[in-house]
Amino acid sequence: MTATAPAPAPARAHIPAFLPRCALVLAALLATLFAAAAPATAHAALTASDPKDGAVVATAPAQVTLSFSEQVAMGDDSIRVMDPQGKRVDTGELRDMCSGSTIRYGTALHSGLPDGTYTVAWQAVSADSHPISGAFTFSIGAPSATQVALPAQQAGGGPVGVAYGLARYAAYAGFIVLVGGAAFILLCWRRGSVERPLQKLVLRGWVTLTAATLATLALRNPYTGSGKFADVFDLDGLKAVLETKTGASLVSRLLLLGAAALFIAVLFGAYARRQQAAGTAGTPAPSKGEDEGGQDRKDTADLAFGLGIGGSVLAAGIAATWALAEHASTGIQPGIAMPADILHLLGVATWLGGLAALLVALHKVPDIERAAVRRFSKVAFISVLVITITGVYQSWRQLGSWSALTDTSYGRLLLIKVGLVAVLVGIAYVSRGWTARLAEGRVPNKAAKTKAVVSRETTADVSRETTRETVPAATRETVPSDPKRATQLARQRAARENAREKQVRDSDPGRAGLRRSVLAEACVAVALLAVTTILTNTEPGRAVQQETGRNGASTAVPNRAVKITLPFDTGGQNGKGTVRLELDPGRVGANTLHLWADGPDGQPLDLPEIKVAFTLPAKDIGPLPVAPDRAAPGHWTSSGVQLPLAGEWRIDVTVRTSDIDQTTVQKNVKIG
Repeated sequence: MTATAPAPAPARAHIPAFLPRCALVLAALLATLFAAAAPATAHAALTASDPKDGAVVATAPAQVTLSFSEQVAMGDDSIRVMDPQGKRVDTGELRDMCSGSTIRYGTALHSGLPDGTYTVAWQAVSADSHPISGAFTFSIGAPSATQVALPAQQAGGGPVGVAYGLARYAAYAGFIVLVGGAAFILLCWRRGSVERPLQKLVLRGWVTLTAATLATLALRNPYTGSGKFADVFDLDGLKAVLETKTGASLVSRLLLLGAAALFIAVLFGAYARRQQAAGTAGTPAPSKGEDEGGQDRKDTADLAFGLGIGGSVLAAGIAATWALAEHASTGIQPGIAMPADILHLLGVATWLGGLAALLVALHKVPDIERAAVRRFSKVAFISVLVITITGVYQSWRQLGSWSALTDTSYGRLLLIKVGLVAVLVGIAYVSRGWTARLAEGRVPNKAAKTKAVVSRETTADVSRETTRETVPAATRETVPSDPKRATQLARQRAARENAREKQVRDSDPGRAGLRRSVLAEACVAVALLAVTTILTNTEPGRAVQQETGRNGASTAVPNRAVKITLPFDTGGQNGKGTVRLELDPGRVGANTLHLWADGPDGQPLDLPEIKVAFTLPAKDIGPLPVAPDRAAPGHWTSSGVQLPLAGEWRIDVTVRTSDIDQTTVQKNVKIG
């Protein structure tokens, strides 16, 4: 029987010809990205363990300890140790061994453990809210067969992980539409507050963000624990989630969304009524006196100012619920990273959300003002500057090195994101050209065209009314009684309205061109949002390099000597010590190798024999043996050590302390 290491518990509209192809490409891209993102990796990394993975120890250890690159949350059941038959041999009590910058947890083992191979399975939640898990083995005495099968699914993976990722994507999308749509109205086109299409857009953004936040909160327990949807109804698990930093952030977001509902009510209620009363030209109603009209304008301006301040505070607060609970809150410089992350989110929302509002206005509102388009162009430019500055800083902070751009998943995703932003900026440049045409008024007689279209439609309506009046009353009364006929008439009226709107829209070539370019921007923005969502769920390059160090890898600094220290134990008398290795200059080509051996007392240890071998597994090169010459007691050297290619080389050092006692220790280093 095989035991499995258990996971710890806790009317038809006109559609542009290219749109179906664009949607198909985006669907394929999103499917590929979400498939590549599962299971999600996280920020914290396991940097060390005692015993080490694959280690063979002579006597049973009293405990198992795990060290991490940053603070993690663990419970009594987070570390499990199983014997070869799959029986737990740990006490089930978590030991918090953290001290200063050292993050270490452990669990005690029962005494008198027999020889064999033991499996350690662990799970935790990193400080940036993502679950992490892993497993490794060690042996007492000698390795043996084991019936324990390591879990195939990592924490945060599976269907629950996919659902959680979709909820996060929906939350980002809702935030962008909500904040960007409201910003477009207040900053670019205040009369848009009376337009139903824009009202629906902003309201849908609020509903989406609220629903996604509730879904994220409900899925949080199974996402970080068992991975089963049934745990959504675990009230104890929900209570535990609410006590975490992520749970508190989600609850805070829901409270802010309650305040945002009041903001929306005022924006599309009292403020919209004032805009409607003022008229499309922004002048007071004729029935009012000059003083009263001036007072109304002042009151409207004061209300707009209050909405702007209140909306900015709410938007920043909602953005902070991400910054305070995810990547920005951990790692280096969190005091700078969190405000930068908030500005980055606000810049993205103002740009992309405003883009969505502009697209809706161009498609649904025939008389959008050209000045509104020009104002949005300026707002978008400022937003892109903010995004660029904060994005460069966050990239430096999360990557840690240039090599992480190509060597880690985070870096490669970041390159994709930068590429999509470049494409988006390019299309935006084309949109600015169309905006300039609108501003210069190069499209002649637009008002005349619109007036002619409306005049023709009005004449047709009057003609239909005249014909209707000539029909006998008895005949007219039979029409509504026929449901099918009534439905047909309703469809015809809707079709006429749609045709009228389309005719007015298409009468302006500049407007049509701008609408197409903005639609292309929106398509790219959808893919960009997907990449961003996955990026926030991916382990940053800096953490990957720390984890690589745990697995024995060391990054070499170009043109600087590689220096590593390797402890050894041959098992015999006087068999313990350390080997210090220096490879100078630590790059492709000829290098000089130095080795020093020290005993436990720090004194030079003159070994009978020491050998070195270099292997580049990625290129199937090696092992390349090196037999250094004895230069002094406890010191060996070799010149002309050739390393033909750059990459991650494995260095094997074989130490012999007697005729029969020897061991091989190894370390990985990156050679540039």
